[in-house]
Amino acid sequence: MRTGTENKIILKLIRHGKTPANEEGRYIGCTDEALSESGIEELKNLYPELLKADMVFSSPMKRCIQTAKQIYGDIDPVIIDEWREMDFGSFEMKNYEELNGDPEYQAWIDSGGVIAFPGGEDRKTFIKRTVKGFDVFLEKCLEENIKNAAAAVHSGTIMALMNYFTGEDYFSFHVQNGCGYEIVFRVVNGKAEIESVK
Repeated sequence: MRTGTENKIILKLIRHGKTPANEEGRYIGCTDEALSESGIEELKNLYPELLKADMVFSSPMKRCIQTAKQIYGDIDPVIIDEWREMDFGSFEMKNYEELNGDPEYQAWIDSGGVIAFPGGEDRKTFIKRTVKGFDVFLEKCLEENIKNAAAAVHSGTIMALMNYFTGEDYFSFHVQNGCGYEIVFRVVNGKAEIESVK
């Protein structure tokens, strides 16, 4: 990795397209579900020229790899395992209607989403894992002198990274499927900080 130098890296963090579980408002973390037909169609309406990238990264989950391929068909994504979605434990593939009245679900809501999902991850552990994945991303970009990158990831991945780098509220960075942020990182001596977000 380079040291003693300053770099700027643009990262387009894009949430994957819709899956059937997304359309039903379900918690989908570890389930390796493919995009729905409508999710694929919605991604076709994105403008690739606005999403230009020299290197593309992805969560290992099918829905993210499919999203990367749909937008950047000619670029094989670099897989970052640490960028898989949060483990929702026993809440996996359930929606609000199914969980409403469950004491464990109410406890999670009352905690502000901080405590661990029953049998799953807690927010602190998830953020730590996601940031470890960012370090993998950063090292790859610096090694190959990449200035403009994109990543097809999960809503949780985006919220975790934005919360870590900005210190702002975790849930304020929730985005809809196919949406995301363009972030300019200033990198000095291998350490990154956000310069701008749009």
